[in-house]
Order: sequence, then structure tokens, then C-alpha cells
Amino acid sequence: MSDYCAWIRRGAPAAARLSNDVRFVILSLSRNRPRLSSRKRLLQRKELGIAVIGAGRIGTLRAVMAAAHPAVKFLAVADRDPARAQKLAERIGAQFHSSDNLAVISRPEVTAVIVSTIELEHTLPVLQALELGKPVLVEKPLALDLAEADKLIAAVNKSGGDLRVGFSRRYKDRYLLAKEQIIQGRLGRVTSAAARVYNSRSQALQTLQRLPENSSVSGLTYYIDLLNWLLAGNPAVEVFARGQGSVLKSTGYNTNDVTWAIVTFADGAVVNLGVCYALPQHYPSLGHAARVEVIGTDGVLILDDDHTDQLMYSNVGVPHVYIPDHTVNMVFLGSGTPGDWALGEFQGPVAAESRAWLDYLATGRACVLATPEDARRALEISLAIERSLKTGAAVKLPLAN
Repeated sequence: MSDYCAWIRRGAPAAARLSNDVRFVILSLSRNRPRLSSRKRLLQRKELGIAVIGAGRIGTLRAVMAAAHPAVKFLAVADRDPARAQKLAERIGAQFHSSDNLAVISRPEVTAVIVSTIELEHTLPVLQALELGKPVLVEKPLALDLAEADKLIAAVNKSGGDLRVGFSRRYKDRYLLAKEQIIQGRLGRVTSAAARVYNSRSQALQTLQRLPENSSVSGLTYYIDLLNWLLAGNPAVEVFARGQGSVLKSTGYNTNDVTWAIVTFADGAVVNLGVCYALPQHYPSLGHAARVEVIGTDGVLILDDDHTDQLMYSNVGVPHVYIPDHTVNMVFLGSGTPGDWALGEFQGPVAAESRAWLDYLATGRACVLATPEDARRALEISLAIERSLKTGAAVKLPLAN
């Protein structure tokens, strides 16, 4: 390749006959080729043993991705329901399964752990894995309060461990592309942004069933993390929120249908965040219907993530990727929050995120999964929104202990 590129640059007669597009591609490939040491590192894969704690919907997807990864040579599954642990183990060909989390985490063949339990049960298996020196991927949120988050961060610092948190919007193509434009300086200084996410009340009720009483729907946390990531190095300093609710409260949950928040960042940037999980039960989106906008001094990003460009109607019905026994006749294809199945493969942000974490463990390749500190910042803004809703006042950050 290097000799060929030199030939092109010298302007050899035959090279002159190449189109500008072909010349550009060849030279670009030359410039972007990884150095030999990088290629050698990528080829030197570590063998992995993966424990999946929690055999629910997301745990199952993570387990399927791990089973398909070439570096994974051992799989173990834990779930408090032993039958469910066995069912997932048989599906992915796991060598061990149990209803005892620690029995799975402490297996000598296990080198890394995925914690996909319900939110209330994250802390103990994460601490157990860190104490054994095993890297962990835990689903968002890191914790439900700052004290618990701080306990996990302290455990990471004490053990020198490696903990990542699954905020899968970071691995959706449009948001990765947006991050690249900001890194390249094409927007200038970011002065404002907006993110809103809508979902059906069916999804809200499914989520609220597993959360503590008076919890709010957690979908906005993805976009809090996303905007924090896009505005990296610029911490939030104030939150002001308003909400309204009747639909979800009528089902017995003390939570708003709609919440809007204004978040001010340290350099004065202002971000508008909104969430509504009270759309009609059979709204065509099978997950997040989102829109993100970022305004800078030199550019603007408009990211339409509502999925309205791919519409299907079926008399047969389409199953929901997340809610059991829930089908819709009209669907926005590609709207499943974690992704979608296509031709026997799971495609989408959770798949990409899972592969990126496994590649990171196996080869040392950099990944952009959230750190526990990132997750704590998202949690703190979430809690500030809830506090502002209750008090009707702006809330300063950082929150007082």
C-alpha cells in the first residue's frame, strides 16, 4: 500500500488516469491504516470467561452477544429463578448456571461479569465481582441514590477495578456521528442543546413495576448521559424542572406523565430535557421516540430519532421487543430501544455496545462506555430533576449530601 501511494503522489502516468475519487480512497486508506503495533495488539486476543447475572430481557441479549464473540470461551449464567437461568444457559451453550450470583461470579473460568439484574439489585453483584478483581459491565442506572453510587466508585478506586455502565445511546450510529462532529470542532463551542424522549404507557407500566414506590420513569437517564457525553468537560450546575401527570397516576403510580427540565452547564450552555412515557398503549414506536438537537457557535446538529421514516402495518401484528405478550399492528421499524432481530442476528445499540466492551477486554481496544463517574453525574441530574419537581425551585449542583 505504501509503495502504491508513493506512486500516486509522484504523479506517475498511469496514476494520473485514476479518478480523483479513487485517488482519495487509496490515500485515505493509507493514512488511516493502524500502526503495526496496534494491528498486532488487536490480533493478540485474550480469552474471556463471561458471567451474566440476571437472565431477563437485557441479560439475555448480552448473553447472546457474548456467546457469539470469538474471544469468549466460557459462559455462566445466574438468575434468582433457577429455571430461567437454566433456560438461558441452554440457549447460549453456557457451561455453568445457578441461582447463586456469587457461585457464578467466583468461578475461576470467569474473567468478567455482566450485571443485568433489576435496578434495585445492582450493587451486591458489582461489589462481589470488583472484590475478585473482575471487570464489570452493569446496566444503567449505576444506582438509585448517590450514596450507593459513591460506594461503588469507592470500591473501584480501592480495588483498581474496571467498571462500565451501559448507556446504550452512546452506541447508536447517529449519536456516535454527532460526537465525532463535536470532537472535530465543527460546531464550535456548544451553547445549547435539547433532547426529548417519548414512549408508550405500556412501556412505562412495565418499567414502574420493578422500581421503588414513587420512582419516576427512568428513560430520560439515557439522554442525560448522552448530553453530558456530548458536552464532556462541562459539568451541570443548575436544574429547574416542571411536570404534569394524570394517566400514570390513574394506574396507581405516583409519577408524572410529562417532565421538562432546563439544565444549565458551567460555561453557561443551556440544555432542555423532556420525557413522556404516557403515549397511547399501542403507539407505533416499540421503544424510544427521540429527538436531539445541539447548537454551537459554528454549527448545529438535528438528530431525528423518532423512526417515523420506516412504517409498517400488519394484520398479523408485531411483537414488542421488550414487553411480553404485547403486539402492535402499526410499527415504526427499528424503534426498539435496545435494537431489533434481523435474519437471526440482533442488531442495534445494545449489540454494538456489548461487542465494544468485549473487544475492549479481549484486545485493549478503546471503548466509549460510560465510567462510574459518568453514571454518577447522570444520576445526580436525575435526582436534581426530581427535587426541583417536588420543591418548585431551581436546584444547584452538586447536590448537598
